[in-house]
Amino acid sequence: MNNSNLSRRNFLKASALAGVGASLAGCATGQSAGSASAASSPPDIGQTRPRPAGQKPVHNLTTKPLPRVRVAVIGLRRGMTHVQSCLGLEFVEVVAVCDLRNERAVQAADVCEKKRGKRPAIYGGTENIWEQMVARDDIDVVYIATPWNWHVPMAVRTMEHGKAAFVEVSAAVTVEDCWRLVDTSERTQRHCVMLENCCYGENELFVLNLARQGVFGELTHAECAYLHDLRGVLFSLGGEGDWRRDYHQHLDGNLYPTHGLGPVAQYLGIGRGDQFKFLVSVSSPERGLKKYRDERHPNSDQHAAEKYVCGDMNTSIIKTELGRTIMIQHDVVSPRPYSRINALYGTGGTFFDYPARLAINEPKSYGLKASGPHEWLADADLAIMRQKFTHPLWKKLAERAKGGGHGGMDFVMNWRLMDCLRQGLTPDSVVYDAAAWSCILETSVRSVATGSLPVNLPDFTRGLWKTMKPLGIAEKI
Repeated sequence: MNNSNLSRRNFLKASALAGVGASLAGCATGQSAGSASAASSPPDIGQTRPRPAGQKPVHNLTTKPLPRVRVAVIGLRRGMTHVQSCLGLEFVEVVAVCDLRNERAVQAADVCEKKRGKRPAIYGGTENIWEQMVARDDIDVVYIATPWNWHVPMAVRTMEHGKAAFVEVSAAVTVEDCWRLVDTSERTQRHCVMLENCCYGENELFVLNLARQGVFGELTHAECAYLHDLRGVLFSLGGEGDWRRDYHQHLDGNLYPTHGLGPVAQYLGIGRGDQFKFLVSVSSPERGLKKYRDERHPNSDQHAAEKYVCGDMNTSIIKTELGRTIMIQHDVVSPRPYSRINALYGTGGTFFDYPARLAINEPKSYGLKASGPHEWLADADLAIMRQKFTHPLWKKLAERAKGGGHGGMDFVMNWRLMDCLRQGLTPDSVVYDAAAWSCILETSVRSVATGSLPVNLPDFTRGLWKTMKPLGIAEKI
């Protein structure tokens, strides 16, 4: 990479951070929310914006069915998972591959040629080469699997060229950029879907089906998280450590909310019958990342001068318009097993994951043994409930998904999204979901910075959530 490319890369990296920083101007830091000296609430970024003239909602956007879905992929580190999934789908063709590192693009093309006998077009070597690729007229959808700061410019340009944009998580860093995605999707009438693979995990689909079938009764509360020891990843060179650690140096909040939040938002029908209302966020002190660096001296101690500000554990509480609550946590620097918590409470039952546990009010009504008031269902009874309520997508694809990324959920997600495009159906999540789940990053940072004052959350549906119905559970498969 030459110096001009380095300068552009650093500018784009900084721009996402600067966008959040600018939004925090005037916010008090380190003051308790109840103190007399605490700052007044910052400007209301949760205010619903009017829909610009000429734009139409996309909550039920359908498209012309496609006999063959033509795909391009930008970013071939994470993106190779999507390439591999698409190569396993007989109705999908990988038309083009793109990466700043040309050797990755060549390797991806080699894999495609070996699998299908046809070599996709290769774009690589310069930062702006992707713009040539998305301008092609033989592509239906572009996968964007790049660092966070590139997601919005790439997705916007993709939609403006008449293609669907499938964007890795998080879709955007700032609330302003979330609105850019919403407005572009509405203006161009093109899909903008965030690739939240955790919505397609076996347990997440199981719980979604339980909730839709009424097993939990009236839903009241959910808990979710991203608890994942990434200390080694954050200091890796040539990977996420090249950019992801920067956010820990500038922002204190939930930096990666969507893996836990996406599934529980779907359980609760967020955006379709309910809506996020406001958020309160608190962070623990920052200790873990600094301790890891000081003890291990990664990369010949070249990070010795870095100062990290993101608390080890961030805990946020979301209140919804229907009065329900969601707890969401973020910790990627503590030594511990992986967990997304994935818990759902209702008047009829409770589910907790890691490991999976289920309690219900009337087990006999499902042909199960009676359980005590402080007991989870026995393993055998949980197995019976899985037989009854395994999601139809998982039933259909479990065998094909074996060996796929992240326990098979990557394959299930890609099959489902490609099948929606093939049939012309509305995907399981749309741009309003991508924006609502992603905006937790900036709003949690804002709450922490103001001494944990409540922050109103934007309604990207512009009121449509009141009448929008949840999408069906993949009936047309």
